[in-house]
Amino acid sequence: MKITNVRTHVLQATLSEPLASARGWYDTRTAMLVEIETDQGVVGWGECYGPAGITAAVVESVAPWLIGGDPLRTEYLWQMIYARLRDHGQKGVVIEGLSGIDIALWDIKGKHFGVPVHQLLGGALRTHIVAYATGLQRRQAEDPVRYLAEEAARYVAEGFSAVKLKVGFGVEEDVVATRVVREAIGPTVSLMVDANHAFDSVAAIRLGRMIEKYDVSWFEEPVPPEDLAGYCAVKAAISIPIAGGECEFTRFGFRNLFVSGALDIAQPDICAAGGFSECKKIADMAEVFGVRYTPHVWGTGIAIAASLHLLAVLPPHTRSSPISVAPLLELDRTENPLRQAIVREPIEHTRGIVPVPNGSGLGIEIDRKALARFARR
Repeated sequence: MKITNVRTHVLQATLSEPLASARGWYDTRTAMLVEIETDQGVVGWGECYGPAGITAAVVESVAPWLIGGDPLRTEYLWQMIYARLRDHGQKGVVIEGLSGIDIALWDIKGKHFGVPVHQLLGGALRTHIVAYATGLQRRQAEDPVRYLAEEAARYVAEGFSAVKLKVGFGVEEDVVATRVVREAIGPTVSLMVDANHAFDSVAAIRLGRMIEKYDVSWFEEPVPPEDLAGYCAVKAAISIPIAGGECEFTRFGFRNLFVSGALDIAQPDICAAGGFSECKKIADMAEVFGVRYTPHVWGTGIAIAASLHLLAVLPPHTRSSPISVAPLLELDRTENPLRQAIVREPIEHTRGIVPVPNGSGLGIEIDRKALARFARR
């Protein structure tokens, strides 16, 4: 079997209302999908996290190196691309482009052998994944406290046992938001906060100490990803577990995070950190260092499916009998018209639980009419 073509699909959809994280406001959602064709008619799909136009340029630049290659040689192809671009792309959009390619190659491999990707990764430890609801972003509303409480309560009513709140809008405002959401969801639902690296370590420590009383399960990206010293300072100063890694890349980047002791919870994104080939290595390394692994997920049904296959094979965080704490799926609940439209059978939760796809490859089928409908002009 040989690779005959590599295509990119840049998609875009307008939101009904703008949303904000600490990184800023946005009124559209985009996605960049990778389609790899073979001479045996087997087609694989992947997705790249990051700026869609730039990751598309990366994939299109790399595509000639793949034509004629054996798509089953996933490790060889990953290493070949990385080695050729090592001098210029050890992190960032180059690795995001490589991630989408790698996911598509594993999709081909699973379809070729007639098995789901999780079987190729060693076999599933679980058939269903507990999800947490990501949402609770800022809107242009007169009373943000009220809508945050209502939105959080809605997630609990839908069956989610954990929710994540966006912070990073100022320490005092974030404290109020955390209190309001905790009161809305009650004491038994897990609450995480995500600052999207809005703070320096001084402000992050101050916020962390002020919200410890609200039983926060983790404080995500408290400081910029390149500030390892800041991560370590925050981790040492507060009792809330520290999470991060969605802006880190490859096993080499995560090695530095683990050796420095910066994290309690690692959050690689399979569409950014290197695809299946790399994220399984990162997961194995996290277990060695005693760091929990709960991936970042932000994209379409392809990203969700790929993340579910990886989550299916990860070991539990703790094996303390009778409780076994498994890694969670991040399930984005904010508006994204692309998310479910591009797959023929949407991946959804039932009372906060999501089944792992069991079809061959990623176990999903792409709706080409949706690709045409959302294609960025």
